[in-house]
Amino acid sequence: PIYQTVATTGRGISDLVDNLDRARISPIEAMTKEERWQKIGKIIAGVQTVTHRHHTLLDRIEDISAHPVIGVLLGFFVLALSFTLIRFVGEGLINYIFDPIFENLWLPFLEKLSGLFGDGYLRTLLIGKLFDGSIDLEQSMGVLSTGFYVEFGMVLPYIIAFYAVLSFLEDFGYLPRVAFNLDHQFKKACACGKQALTMCMGFGCNAAGIVGCRIIDSPRERLLAVLTNNFVPCNGRFPTLIAILTMFFVGTAGGVLSSLLSALLLTGVIVLGVVLTFAVTRLLSKTLLKGVPSSFTLELPPYRRPQIGKVIVRSIFDRTLFVLGRAAAVAAPAGLFIWLMANVTFGGVSALQHCAAFLDPFARLMGLDGVILLAFILGFPANEIVIPIVIMAYMAQGSLIELSSLEQMKALFVANGWTWVTAVCTMLFSLMHWPCSTTLLTIKKETGSLKWTLLAAVIPTVTGMLLCMALAGTARLFL
Repeated sequence: PIYQTVATTGRGISDLVDNLDRARISPIEAMTKEERWQKIGKIIAGVQTVTHRHHTLLDRIEDISAHPVIGVLLGFFVLALSFTLIRFVGEGLINYIFDPIFENLWLPFLEKLSGLFGDGYLRTLLIGKLFDGSIDLEQSMGVLSTGFYVEFGMVLPYIIAFYAVLSFLEDFGYLPRVAFNLDHQFKKACACGKQALTMCMGFGCNAAGIVGCRIIDSPRERLLAVLTNNFVPCNGRFPTLIAILTMFFVGTAGGVLSSLLSALLLTGVIVLGVVLTFAVTRLLSKTLLKGVPSSFTLELPPYRRPQIGKVIVRSIFDRTLFVLGRAAAVAAPAGLFIWLMANVTFGGVSALQHCAAFLDPFARLMGLDGVILLAFILGFPANEIVIPIVIMAYMAQGSLIELSSLEQMKALFVANGWTWVTAVCTMLFSLMHWPCSTTLLTIKKETGSLKWTLLAAVIPTVTGMLLCMALAGTARLFL
């Protein structure tokens, strides 16, 4: 009513202040943060009815998860436990569901399909090469065989497991606690604590994380969240990270201990991405996007029992099928392009080898090789297809071995010059390189600026290149 009076009668600011004083109300703008909370406390104390009851288990979890120190440590534990479950469930899906499907249904289908074509290019394109007169899925380089097998038989199970765990944490009510615990760190980086929520969304899909930046009111802080969202890996990069960690640093024996060690190492990689998010956010807030962090109020929902049916429906039907559709749309064209590059020759050398050889000197500076860097470039439509492209490129150059397990995939990589330095640099560059095409289009739509879109691609790419070069140079100097 006071503001309405001023608006209708045209009274000045002095009349407004007098009316506020008579009503014993202080202007919000004049209050400090501490005074606001004191005022809120007095209002709550006047209307709140306190009843004494015993703390339940969920109440104790509430207190622990919101603790400034224990809550952060609990977050790391939940992260490591989540990745353990993701790898354990993903391996189970591969061993007991996906591998039997490919062996009992997919291979017979390819054998039937092979009879419809002669020995020309079309047969090689779709199915691949023949060994001992029969189809060998793991020793062929066809679009249907290798491309779809690696994409759906080795990548999709981990995506299903990831979304199941993410949906469980959402339904349980834990993710808002992550934002609450990271608010102080984002304030130190001159950013808004809501960026922690958009960062968590980025674990599922960076494009979804970019859209989620709408919850940040300040345009400056919204841009900070957009430009740094790609430092957290999306679901498309998790299978690559898990596979490399397992092959080169954990071992492929499987089991709970192997899954736990892989999860701990993966947690370290994720923590590195979060630390770089803080560092780059602070750097941008002190240079291109200067400003003071704004405060925000976050309501923590109570913990609740997850609805398993709802979790399954949301993780599989709402999310996994979306990724499956995008992968299907991308895997076939990418496989066709790789096949064309491998079979179109210039001077007796394939176009694939020409491109890889051209990129190889620069890639070596980063601890990679030309094929790996070319795979990241060709994987621009979707991060899920980077490893399939590497495999298909190596196989197209004559290194034909079975890929029925991670052990044999490692043998393929080692045969093409991979070392532990190559593995680490590949993981670092997978963590930090340009966003996929979907994410960049989303950034362009959300910001309406080509400049910020290009900057969102340049910042993680340059950071990843510098870190890879530093690691590779250090390894060459001391090893």
